[in-house]
Amino acid sequence: MKFSRALVPFLFTAPFSLLISVVLAAEGVNFPKTIAWSAYPTGTGGYSQAVAIGNILQRQYSTNLRVIPGRNDVSRLATLRAGRVHFSAGGSESVYAQEGILNFASRIWGPQPVRAMLSNYSDACSFNLATAADAEIHSVADMKGKRMTFVQGAPSLNNATAALLSYANLTWDDVEPVEVGGYNASIDAVLNGRADAAGGACNSPPFLRVEASPRGLRWIQLPHDDPEAVARVRARLPWYVPHIAVEGPTISPDGIEVFSSAYPFLVALDTSEEELVYSTVKVMLEHYDQYKENAPGANGWAIDRQKFDQAFVPYHPGAIRYFKEIGIWTEAAERTNQANLNRQAVLKSAWDRFLPTAPEDYEAFEQAWLVARETALTEAGLITLGEGL
Repeated sequence: MKFSRALVPFLFTAPFSLLISVVLAAEGVNFPKTIAWSAYPTGTGGYSQAVAIGNILQRQYSTNLRVIPGRNDVSRLATLRAGRVHFSAGGSESVYAQEGILNFASRIWGPQPVRAMLSNYSDACSFNLATAADAEIHSVADMKGKRMTFVQGAPSLNNATAALLSYANLTWDDVEPVEVGGYNASIDAVLNGRADAAGGACNSPPFLRVEASPRGLRWIQLPHDDPEAVARVRARLPWYVPHIAVEGPTISPDGIEVFSSAYPFLVALDTSEEELVYSTVKVMLEHYDQYKENAPGANGWAIDRQKFDQAFVPYHPGAIRYFKEIGIWTEAAERTNQANLNRQAVLKSAWDRFLPTAPEDYEAFEQAWLVARETALTEAGLITLGEGL
């Protein structure tokens, strides 16, 4: 991916000449002087992990990693698409961007050629409902009538909330949405009594504030022994899997039954430079032991936690190149990757057919696109991601 000269001063303190000079720090590993990731806001697990990895890059390869916090899904991926960052370490928004749904169903977005690099499956969880203990919410069913934060511009968070509510056959209509401007603002809303619950990763540092507050913290459990409830969640979020979380404030060593997905999920675009993707993946896996304990959840980047044959987004050739070198890219992984590439091709074709005659009105455009998208996926024999998207 090429950087626009005009964009560089906005993000980097290093001169442009430094950005294009290559550091040969180890055999087969090539980095510019500065690279940039977008991530969740300061103080979150994703941001902290990016900083920990950046310390390795600085010490071992004399490369600066600039972590650009994005307050919502769109901002994190907008900087990636605009060439202001090389990669994005986010969450489910990458899937939504691939699919061209939710906030990415607009004319200026549509299906995006996202490419996976590495996934973090930690001992915590990628997303669960954290409640104020004094709200007396002990199960998903108890959320009925309670105040739940709704993060503006964050469809991945809000749809994950909807998916977990569906465990008890609840929807956003069954709770009282409390609109907030960002992830950290959702925590503040619980702390100041405006909301009873907020969603986030089990090990996300802001939840320590809720635990230490007079309100206290309680995580909702979603027992895995109810197959119909599990199926409802996964019909909406097929990349979420039943999971036992053993890491996070108030969570006992025995763990809690929840769902989880990759978080952070490090992604590039199909146009991202193969050499940089390869080098980044190689360094993150080969230096894993040096940063795995330096940020909450960083242990989830381990090589044996990568789930290639369960992926929902195709991998970048630079990442696949390294996986093949170390012998972990299997035939099953390749089949899944080809299927995911085909899915993106179906979506891109549907978008290209739809756009020339699309309605001008924003809402009409979105609704028409969602119909065209669902039709194309159905005709191709592919899942549409369930109701409500």
